Amino acid sequence: MAEIVHPLKRSLFRGLSGHCPACGKGQLFWKYLKVNGRCEVCDTDLARYPADDGPAYLTILLVGHLVVAPLLFFPIVWRSNPAYSLPIILIPLAALTLALLPRIKGGWIGLMYAMGVKDTDAHLHTADFAD
Repeated sequence: MAEIVHPLKRSLFRGLSGHCPACGKGQLFWKYLKVNGRCEVCDTDLARYPADDGPAYLTILLVGHLVVAPLLFFPIVWRSNPAYSLPIILIPLAALTLALLPRIKGGWIGLMYAMGVKDTDAHLHTADFAD
């Protein structure tokens, strides 16, 4: 397991807010989910901290528990006309997913920064040696 190299809480919250986990001033993203190659303020190489599929899985987990799971408890969802219930369910589901994904990805990158995990550390993953 990786050691904490930088302050965890500070790096995580800076990433969650969409700022550079090192300095907290530069922008983490230059598009919706595109990570800046380098921080324009402190020149930290942000592209070397892997996000991969982790933020997407975590977003699906959170949105599923916040939106989909409560719907299973309300029988009105199953009795109503799908022409009415589907837009009422799918629009907030899509909006919440699109709102959470960049924040979770920023927090994930902040976590990778705090733990010192870089994309060059792929040789340390045990799943690669499972074969």
